[in-house]
Amino acid sequence: METPALQSEQQRPRQTLASNGSVAPVDEIHGSPSPCHRVDGGDSKDEETSGYSTPDLPEDIWRHIHSLLPMDAAARAACLSHAFLSFWRCYPKLTLSWQMLCSKAHGGSLRHRINSILRNHTGIGLKILRLNLDDQDSSFPYIDSWLQVAVTPGIEELTLELYKKYKFPCSILSDGVRNSIRSLQLDSCVFHPTPELGPLRSLTRLRLRSVRITGDELERFLSNSLALEHLDLHYCKEITILKVPYVLQQLSYLRVFGCWNLRVIENKAPSLSIFSLTGKVSKLSIGEASQVMKILGLRRANVVYYARAKLPSIMPNLETLNLASSAEVDTPMLPTKFLNLKHLAIQISGATFSPSYDYFSLASFLDACPSLETWNLDVSQKNMEHESIFGGSSHLRQLPECGHDHLKSVEIIGFNSAKSLVELTCYIVKSAVSLERLTLDTLHGDGRCSGENDLDQMCCPISQAVLEEASRGVAAIRKYIEDKVPPTAKMTVFEPCPRCHTTTVD
Repeated sequence: METPALQSEQQRPRQTLASNGSVAPVDEIHGSPSPCHRVDGGDSKDEETSGYSTPDLPEDIWRHIHSLLPMDAAARAACLSHAFLSFWRCYPKLTLSWQMLCSKAHGGSLRHRINSILRNHTGIGLKILRLNLDDQDSSFPYIDSWLQVAVTPGIEELTLELYKKYKFPCSILSDGVRNSIRSLQLDSCVFHPTPELGPLRSLTRLRLRSVRITGDELERFLSNSLALEHLDLHYCKEITILKVPYVLQQLSYLRVFGCWNLRVIENKAPSLSIFSLTGKVSKLSIGEASQVMKILGLRRANVVYYARAKLPSIMPNLETLNLASSAEVDTPMLPTKFLNLKHLAIQISGATFSPSYDYFSLASFLDACPSLETWNLDVSQKNMEHESIFGGSSHLRQLPECGHDHLKSVEIIGFNSAKSLVELTCYIVKSAVSLERLTLDTLHGDGRCSGENDLDQMCCPISQAVLEEASRGVAAIRKYIEDKVPPTAKMTVFEPCPRCHTTTVD
């Protein structure tokens, strides 16, 4: 009989626990040239010669122990014991991917290995199935047969990641499957749920990525998923209108990313408290969930202006706000406030951000957020064209200090010598009386080396223009900001790396 999932391991010595607790090759312990030499439990002669004995435990305990092993270890155990082989046929978690099954072998067909595994698995007891196929192994007839074997009543999580437009068979969602499945994640396939599809009583998580499904089909499917809590949509280009029905009383999380044809979102789920949107939606209606919204993420043009002007009255209980924009107008000073906002992240960056934008106008958020504790600001750009603090008048504009009592951590990524950014930073450090940490990164926040002399750990290359502006940013910090930071706060400045950034790229 062909061993399950283990052909990828046969090119190297197998390992198991010896009597002294150490790890030793299976071949060495059992004195057999076969990497899958099986041992009968309890009274096997091979066990006597192997130098160890297994504890005398009830079968259900051994089955539980086996179920806790990683898949490759559980499969190796099935090669050593008839008892473990029977447990393998009901092993609860299968991850079938090239990385798991074939990456350590000398070639081999992923399709062949999956066939081998599923021939030795009954499908009974399977709780989690993750199927990730590369382009060469995405053979549709095989996928149908695999799902018929593996997706049985009792399954709780199904993840299907493909690289072709496979048509997901709704027929596998039988009554028993619909009663047990809790998580459904589909990637790169066609999903057309039929009107006859019954309710999915246990489904709490749905993630669709690059899935061909219409807005009407999705609405119908959602209406049959009354326990849904988490909905994630990525690159679903056929959805133009997203309607989230009121019957989703438990839905608390909604993320929509890259659904570029989506124009309208109408949410009626009353408990939605976490919402993230990246896209060009022309009409957004959150409904009564706006009163319970805690975490909001928006990415689109002029979103910073929109958030300051509209959101305090629409979402009064926001605690975390993440905004990203590549085109902005100045933020207005308004009397409305985010009374409960604690965490604010703003990204206003691009290859070249408009030189007319006034960073100092962001001081409006400090005044509007009396409970703010952390503020992350990303202003990274390739070419800084704002007025530099070193290019004209060095007189800094000021606002009446607001005496902010809760702000503890401020981070600015892509800090540069723009005069309005220096003015904003000075205003923050003078107003935030409880400030504990100020981080000013003159580059882009990532791609840094460890600082050790290791040529394999180099910082990301940067252009000469970025390097020169970063140096000006450091000079601005030393001249205008450093002496204003209160002694109770720790200031960290990330400068260009002296080892990696002496050589630049254009």
